[in-house]
Amino acid sequence: MPQILQIIGSILLAAVPAMIWGNIFYHKSPEKRSFTVLTFIMGALAVFPILIYKFSWQFFPWMNAFKYANYYRDDVIGFSHAIVLPLSIIITFMLVGIIEETMKFSSVKIVDDDEIKNIDDSIEFFILAALGFAFTENILYFYNIWLVEGPSHLLMPFLFRSCFSTFAHLLFSGLLGYYYGVAHFATPILQEEMRAKNSFWTRLPRKLLFFKKDVLFYQEKLLEGLILAVGLHALFNIFLEMGITFMIVPFLVGGYVTLTYLLDLKENHKNYGKLYNYVRNHPHKSGVYFKRNALAEQVSSN
Repeated sequence: MPQILQIIGSILLAAVPAMIWGNIFYHKSPEKRSFTVLTFIMGALAVFPILIYKFSWQFFPWMNAFKYANYYRDDVIGFSHAIVLPLSIIITFMLVGIIEETMKFSSVKIVDDDEIKNIDDSIEFFILAALGFAFTENILYFYNIWLVEGPSHLLMPFLFRSCFSTFAHLLFSGLLGYYYGVAHFATPILQEEMRAKNSFWTRLPRKLLFFKKDVLFYQEKLLEGLILAVGLHALFNIFLEMGITFMIVPFLVGGYVTLTYLLDLKENHKNYGKLYNYVRNHPHKSGVYFKRNALAEQVSSN
């Protein structure tokens, strides 16, 4: 194959940020390694349905949701005299955020059986799925640049995607992982506390979507997490598209501070017994909360 060098080189380049960020976030015991690898692989494979969707536009143009955003290219939103955003760009990147965050979310949902036993597992495995997604995405970016512009143009894209784009994926999914964990492991006490703090904007979706009462909290938290991850993802892409690169660092720092705050809040909830461990508050796809051996494990650990 004439392009084998570019393919191998792109894989090796993409492996560097994957190994560095993976080493930072990987804290699981050895017996969890198979599930860790599976989560990473599912995240990596989650890119391909998106590619197939884009490929289908050649045969079914009406499936291209992004072309409908062009109807709003003449409508603009002004945040100041210096920053004016076409509505089409906002819609486009909201769609990008919805597609990518949903695929990463689906990667965890597919492989999650009895392995995610607490909120810590949830956050970590969402980050691993995002790392796999970013790995494949980086391969495609590096390969395309290498093929079209040559290897001399790879340095800056490599540095940017390794330091910023990959971290952004981990950040968005880490936040979603927190809400996924809360949805599954919040005790009734914590659920009531969170409901009391709900604003109009968090109550509105449940009214519009007619959530079932018995799984209301579970669905609310998943939806909140998805909205937050999608919104931040879209904002990150808008900064890049509009050339507002000076906002990237404070944006990611702010996101990291937010995630750190949620992790500290999670530790506080754990200390006060407001989060379950090894037991879910909502039945999983198998129809059970956890298998008996998982509950036995909890008892033995106590």
